[in-house]
Amino acid sequence: MEETIAAISTPLGEGGIAIIRISGPCAFAAADRLFVSRHGKPSTFPTHTIHFGTIVHDGDLLDQIMLSVMRAPRTYTGEDTVEINCHGGILTARRILSACFHQGTRLAEPGEFTKRAFLNGRLDLTQAEAVMDLIHAKTDRAQAAAARVLEGHLSGHINRLRDQLVSVLAHIEAHIDFPEEDIQPDTHAELHRQIIAVRTGLQELLATAREGRILRHGIRIAIVGRPNAGKSSLMNALLGHDRSIVTPVAGTTRDTIEEYVNIGGIPIRLTDTAGLRKARGVVEELGVARSRRSVEDSELVIHVLDASRPFSTADTEIHHHTSTKNTIYVLTKIDLVRRIKLPAHLSDSKLVETSTKTGFGISNLRNRIVTTAGDGSSGQSHLDVAINERHRDSIEVALSTLMEAESQFLRQAGLEIVSQQIRSCLDALGVIVGKTTTEDILTQIFSKFCIGK
Repeated sequence: MEETIAAISTPLGEGGIAIIRISGPCAFAAADRLFVSRHGKPSTFPTHTIHFGTIVHDGDLLDQIMLSVMRAPRTYTGEDTVEINCHGGILTARRILSACFHQGTRLAEPGEFTKRAFLNGRLDLTQAEAVMDLIHAKTDRAQAAAARVLEGHLSGHINRLRDQLVSVLAHIEAHIDFPEEDIQPDTHAELHRQIIAVRTGLQELLATAREGRILRHGIRIAIVGRPNAGKSSLMNALLGHDRSIVTPVAGTTRDTIEEYVNIGGIPIRLTDTAGLRKARGVVEELGVARSRRSVEDSELVIHVLDASRPFSTADTEIHHHTSTKNTIYVLTKIDLVRRIKLPAHLSDSKLVETSTKTGFGISNLRNRIVTTAGDGSSGQSHLDVAINERHRDSIEVALSTLMEAESQFLRQAGLEIVSQQIRSCLDALGVIVGKTTTEDILTQIFSKFCIGK
């Protein structure tokens, strides 16, 4: 018999309420022994109802609570489920959870409720992953993308491609069973058309991988420049509040300062770095070393140039240090007298002119960040989903095997080889939605969840 699990499903700490979730065949039995109400026992309550009462354990009243009863299969996990809504606070929730353990439940493993939802057919694997994406979403765009996957849009795309490929496979294997009947030219053309349609669909899904990675993980941007070029002021302007200390003294920023910001629906980790120059002293040397590491770790660099000072050797050295990175050049302090003379490799078209004092150019810089972060590819696909790294890996395998099958099919090679390649493609697609998967894959996915989800 499946064990009954329990966990606190809300963040620990002081708050209005905390929720203890119990799921499994003994959920109602455990609740019957803890819940006291003049209206009866949870096992007698209608499904999807909520009831007021108290939790009593070993004669001690632990809390006044609201108890929700949900009967299988119309629950999140597909099992009998009880949720105890108690007053928020670490001690109360933990005491009630401990009382649940005394009634034959055990602590749920990370993601075990969602894993059971998958195993019981309530969610497919893409939807289960979308639950975690929803929890971790940092922007409206990321949240909307996760909600679409949770609604079944990605699995819908995958399943339609699989169904189309199964139809092709059925025709091919019918000809394998009856080799005396050659594939007619019009049938051959139609099967090839369907293979092309599936290949195109996989390529379109694969094209969303970059946007999916950006929405889920964001991008790292390092703000670099020589001392007192205006890096900290620019970071504060992008954040919309003062995070970095700004003074007229060069070298104020001795360490890297990081902050998340939502720019155009993209979660971005901005890093304000110490001025890149020859360090004076141990502390400044450590700060410059961290700045260089930040540049190496970033996907995008903002090189800040001071319009009120001539272009210097230090600016050239920074340019060489960041030459392998995708870089946005920002000309700051344009409200002051312009003394900079730009080198040939920096035309005005490559620059974003800004003034943090007046706010000029900050919106243009935000737009440039969005377009540069997307590298021109974000949002180009007409699909309303964005795949993650696991999906990308499986789609690449599926696409490779399908293209090999297509090549063999056009060369009119043995249909057994074509059939084998198509089956490999179907298996790779099945891994995405969980139709063909292993316990190792499930463990890897659900171990990333928090306990209680």
